[in-house]
Amino acid sequence: MTLFRLRELCKPGADLVIYNGFPAAADLEVKDGDAVQLIRRGELPTPEEMEALIVARHTPGVHGLLKKATVGIAGLGGLGSSCAVALCRMGIGRLVLADFDVVEPSNLNRQQYFVDQIGMYKTEATRQNLERINPYVSLETHCLMLDESNIPLVFSEASVVVEAFDRAEMKAMIVKTVLGAMPGVSVVAASGVAGYGDGNEIRVAELTRRLFIIGDGRSEARPGMGLMASRVGIASHQQANTAVRIILGDLPAGDK
Repeated sequence: MTLFRLRELCKPGADLVIYNGFPAAADLEVKDGDAVQLIRRGELPTPEEMEALIVARHTPGVHGLLKKATVGIAGLGGLGSSCAVALCRMGIGRLVLADFDVVEPSNLNRQQYFVDQIGMYKTEATRQNLERINPYVSLETHCLMLDESNIPLVFSEASVVVEAFDRAEMKAMIVKTVLGAMPGVSVVAASGVAGYGDGNEIRVAELTRRLFIIGDGRSEARPGMGLMASRVGIASHQQANTAVRIILGDLPAGDK
């Protein structure tokens, strides 16, 4: 069997043949274990087809592992809302989202919200947006202020917690709480993402086997140093990518 013969049999006229995560330009032999998706542009697939097509461009075998994972996101501002969108698009099985705030106009310069969502709780606005992107991701929202007492309960099922707070004392609190009270859970935090400086300076630092810090470590938001969508976006996507690498076993995870 070949790709184009398979197309003729299953979906004649398909515009795209995705072969093991990549659009095929040539007719190749199909072997056991290959992943093939056939797409007609503009066609709305059936619910049964939709989830497979959303992740058709993934590396084969990745989606099955991500589908089993639960990731917690603490804070749904610029970092958290963007990280949630990335993880949702990647098909993480379950996202646990926590924030107490509402959407306001100054959020729109960097956060994943819309004008008509101003005044909504960020948990509900994020749920609304993510359900439009990938309805196959399970979403659990908590509209509350996180603290040492409730963090282990809210994120009890997560293997990775993304720290996405603004204030330094809150960042320190969640890192200390997760590492101290939640054995085996990794934290992906951020420090130094303000301004419009060199995006290449936003790095992933592995401080311990369970703690990863994203940022340049020095560009703190302050008067004269605001938060911009581009640099916050780089950091948030680094957080999402680091969480996925932990889940897939590409980064170490342990109790140290």
